Amino acid sequence: MAKILVVDDDPDIALATRLALESAGYSVVEARSSKEGLEAVKREAPDLIVLDVMMDTATAGFQTALVLRSPDPDSEYAAFRKMPIIMLTSIHETTQMRFGPDEDYLPVDAFLDKPIQPEKFLKLVGELLEKARQAQQ
Repeated sequence: MAKILVVDDDPDIALATRLALESAGYSVVEARSSKEGLEAVKREAPDLIVLDVMMDTATAGFQTALVLRSPDPDSEYAAFRKMPIIMLTSIHETTQMRFGPDEDYLPVDAFLDKPIQPEKFLKLVGELLEKARQAQQ
């Protein structure tokens, strides 16, 4: 069973995300901030992260993704560099700006708008976990 880390400061969104994931048989660990999320990555070694954009700051999720995907071979997160990251955002509701994965600036595997659509979300989670599994072989 894959372990998913949900990093979101909104308890209602975290609960909805957890329920969707658990209904599909995933094990779920939660964190409420970037700092807690980074600590949980090292402690729990999840298979995938669901990461909110706006938490402690408006760009906390972006900063967290940059830390996790740092190309520095001495990074304390180097072992987790290939772990899939899905970024959840409501920023598209509040601004005309659009974000998408970018290897240098937004190093995540996918963006999903809040609130999540469970079927679409679970399909994406399954695809990213399978892709990560195949890359390890």
